[in-house]
Amino acid sequence: MLLDRTQPPAFQSIQNVSLPLLKPYTLDNGVRLNLIDIPSQPVLRLECIFDAGTWHEQAPTSGFFALKMLSEGTPGRTSAQISEYFDGYGAFLELNSGPDRSSVVVYCLTKFLPNVLPLLSEMITEPIFPQKELDDLRNITMQNLRINYEKNAYMAGVLFRAKVFGATHPYGRSQNPDAVEQLTQADVVAFYERVIKNRPFQILLAGQASEVEVDYINKTIGQLPITYDTLADVVIPPIPDATAPTLLEKEDSVQSSIRLGRRLFTRSHPDFFRMLVTNEVLGGYFGSRLMKNIREEKGFTYGISSNMPSFRRDGYFLIGTDVKRENTQETLDEIHKEIRQLQTEPVGTDELETVKNYMSGEFVGSLNTPFEIADRYKVILFDGLPADFLTTYIQHIRAVSPDDVMAMAKRYLNPDQLQEVIVGGK
Repeated sequence: MLLDRTQPPAFQSIQNVSLPLLKPYTLDNGVRLNLIDIPSQPVLRLECIFDAGTWHEQAPTSGFFALKMLSEGTPGRTSAQISEYFDGYGAFLELNSGPDRSSVVVYCLTKFLPNVLPLLSEMITEPIFPQKELDDLRNITMQNLRINYEKNAYMAGVLFRAKVFGATHPYGRSQNPDAVEQLTQADVVAFYERVIKNRPFQILLAGQASEVEVDYINKTIGQLPITYDTLADVVIPPIPDATAPTLLEKEDSVQSSIRLGRRLFTRSHPDFFRMLVTNEVLGGYFGSRLMKNIREEKGFTYGISSNMPSFRRDGYFLIGTDVKRENTQETLDEIHKEIRQLQTEPVGTDELETVKNYMSGEFVGSLNTPFEIADRYKVILFDGLPADFLTTYIQHIRAVSPDDVMAMAKRYLNPDQLQEVIVGGK
């Protein structure tokens, strides 16, 4: 039977999603462990997650370097020996530092977990922060930053976050070469000792794992000393009021990077899902209104998008694109035109259904592996969200109406609320 290729294939809208449940454990030292047991492959990911992000820095960039330096030496092993040990078991180590939290992550075959746990515990409790390795990491970081500072898109992002939250706020602060150059070994050690050493953390274990692996972890990490006192608050500067547009002129630049947006809210806000769908209609996917207008019709850019980054304590809305210098103002005008249309004309039923189907499919598609599922669960475990946030995600998306989209555009996308940053020229 020949296929009629003039007709699209039939599809069924996704209405709900089912996820494996987290299995909670408490180790001997009080550390909480959550297990996602999906035995499809004999591999696992062990993630030790600390409340040790940029939010807790006293010296800029000290948190980033403290995490990265955990694998650079202990009293018993050099940096090279640590790498060789993990390599010998086919294990992979990641050290991640973010605005709210940081993590030490190990990927390995399930059968090798008992072999990698002692070194993981050693890195967490006995890093020595050798000066040479710190200098090497600082030099590499500064070189990368100097290159990035020449890129319009990178600088636009730096300036936008500083504009929305303030340049000294943990969510507005970015790495810069001067701060990295001034960072000392004492700064890095101080961050580790204040925020990581003997501090409570959580473990997220995903993959082919069971109570046997939990027991291995309890016999090693579960015996580490933990101090359960309250971490001293960091003084957070006030967030600035809206200011005039920012233009970083670059006379030799043929392109301009545009960033337009505002401070918004976290995933726990009652308008989160309604605004999430509104964002998707405007610029959240390849078929969005901004893409159709500014890429397909005007040909000003290869891509334009909008998104809603969310942290533990705050969030923001952002539209971003790179265009030819001479098209900068017209692009801004078209962005504002699309926003006005959302504020004054209801979204068509077919368009909104397409957006909901896309968002539902994208969400389900992000749950293919145990590690992706674990990443989704993090927002519940660490951002104070309700336990059913993920299982009701699609239901909340499908409940958004055309009137909701119009209301969100009116409430959160007024031109006088949007911060504007341009790097390049107009």
